[in-house]
Amino acid sequence: MNQLDPEDFKHAFRHHPAGVAVITATGPDGPAGLTVSSVASVSAVPPALLFSLTTRRGSASRVLAAESFVVHLLSADQVDIARSFAVPGAPRFTPDQGWRTLPGGEPVLPGVHAALLCSHLEHVGVGESTVVVAAVREILADEPRPPLVYVDRTFHALTADTPIP
Repeated sequence: MNQLDPEDFKHAFRHHPAGVAVITATGPDGPAGLTVSSVASVSAVPPALLFSLTTRRGSASRVLAAESFVVHLLSADQVDIARSFAVPGAPRFTPDQGWRTLPGGEPVLPGVHAALLCSHLEHVGVGESTVVVAAVREILADEPRPPLVYVDRTFHALTADTPIP
């Protein structure tokens, strides 16, 4: 079997749109969070989802260690939030972001399409990433908004204005 060039693999997925989410959790050092574009539903009964984290990022270890966490499905108008949680060292959990905590201490960001309170079911290590399979315990939903997607290294709004018949 030929070994694939990682750049060819990245290029193939660069043109495949992905929804953008922010994962938040609270640990001994306070709130932690990071942007991901790998969230997928796994099961409706019982409700479960999965996402992957690059384990070399500091926030990933804090999310993996937390008992519970929140998966925020971002709206198209939340590019600033996505960028803030994507760049190491960028300001996160600032007062202007309007976040609050749930009764269990999990940080929740406002204005998202949906915030899914989750707990870990399984972790699978793959290369420098960890795939997290999670049980969805609660859904906090706002009014539906156009989702934020990521394609070709750029954020985009996905609207219902251009459906394919």
